[in-house]
Amino acid sequence: MKILLPTDGSEHSEAAAQFLLRLNLSSHDEIAILHVISDEPFQDTEDYYSRRIREIKQFIAPKILDNTMKILKSVPAKLDVVIMTGYPDTCILDAAGNRNADLIVMGPKRVKGIQSRIVGSTTKSVSINSPKPVLVIKPPQREVLEKMKILFPTDGSEYARKAGEILTLLPFHDTTEITILHVITPAFYDIPEKFKTKMDTEMKEDVKRLMDKEVEDSDEIFAHTIHYLNKRFSHFNSLTKVGDPTDEILQTAYELQPDIIALGSKGMGGFRGIIGSISRYILSVAECSVLIGKT
Repeated sequence: MKILLPTDGSEHSEAAAQFLLRLNLSSHDEIAILHVISDEPFQDTEDYYSRRIREIKQFIAPKILDNTMKILKSVPAKLDVVIMTGYPDTCILDAAGNRNADLIVMGPKRVKGIQSRIVGSTTKSVSINSPKPVLVIKPPQREVLEKMKILFPTDGSEYARKAGEILTLLPFHDTTEITILHVITPAFYDIPEKFKTKMDTEMKEDVKRLMDKEVEDSDEIFAHTIHYLNKRFSHFNSLTKVGDPTDEILQTAYELQPDIIALGSKGMGGFRGIIGSISRYILSVAECSVLIGKT
């Protein structure tokens, strides 16, 4: 497996590097450590201070890479370092394409203040625009356990299947536990309960039949999902919930405390999905790491 690990030297980037220590990597795997010397918008290249800033960044860049190399020194994978100059998100995408990376692993450096509304987060930009899977590592909020836990929400779509297949390619240890979550969002989910009592008998029977069918479909999704995950995993849990997909995924993550939530880049339809992408929203607010699969 070829992994691209962008780093800016921050604690979030260091957490991403440390996460790789938990994988079952071998000498056949490759990790390219990338640092981007960022270009500032509207920067005057002839200005003394602009040149001085660039010189300082060029001086610091090898030290950032050396620090990441030290974190990964016990990893048996082949390590390589890359320095690029430009806009971080563009350089990361270019490097992933040029090196034919199988996975981008990065930390979620947050942009504070109003600037986040203007230029956005590098991590978010990469996760949206990358044709490659992106694993966003967030610093753990609890003690890190030896056994890794993965929450895999699926709606049975091709997008979810792709995220599941990516999971089977990653070098997880055999003890890794995966919980498959399917969220049923009833067609009448947005109707308050007090109004549902006003339905006549025939309407209620139709709603019940619809829910029974949703449960049957859920069982089929679990069977199909376990079939292709069996190639890599042997420890499974299956969980069905009813409600808004975004809310139920986050609530389940709160209850299970997984190390990773694995999501398709699209799919998982629901009322929250009308407002924006569920995968992007969960990437922004989840406390644990998030894998965004790509088709």
